[in-house]
Amino acid sequence: MRLQDVQPQPGSKKRRRRLGRGIAAGQGASCGKGMRGQKSRSGGGTRPGFEGGQMPLYRRVPKLKHFTVINPKQYTIVNVGQLASFAANSDVTLASVLEANLVHAQQGPLKILGDGELTVALTVNAAAFTRSARQKIEAAGGRCELVTGNTADNSTEADNAE
Repeated sequence: MRLQDVQPQPGSKKRRRRLGRGIAAGQGASCGKGMRGQKSRSGGGTRPGFEGGQMPLYRRVPKLKHFTVINPKQYTIVNVGQLASFAANSDVTLASVLEANLVHAQQGPLKILGDGELTVALTVNAAAFTRSARQKIEAAGGRCELVTGNTADNSTEADNAE
């Protein structure tokens, strides 16, 4: 086989449609595009996603940044480093954190974040822990216990169960 012998497969090459060349050509007059309208014109048609001037779906749906969450979860936040002021082997709860003046107002269930160092073994009762906070508390010899009674979602879960 030589380069000059190479040919496309039979049936793979079709001749292009010659539009508007009379009825004998099969696509005369309106060229198979109907009578009038935007899609019958040359260069006609719209871009993908165009909805006739109506606000398109990709602009109606909020996405990515700056979309406010409708019902955000509010937590009372305390860092691990702040818990070092507690005595060894004591229980840390939302009430004890408020008594120790680590936070000034209760803004929801307690969440422990992992900023700072902890050297005292504590039993921490909170609704949520970050991974680094859990590691630091357990490395100091303490325990992390999840409190499920006062999380923001439990009221809706209890309603759905009934």
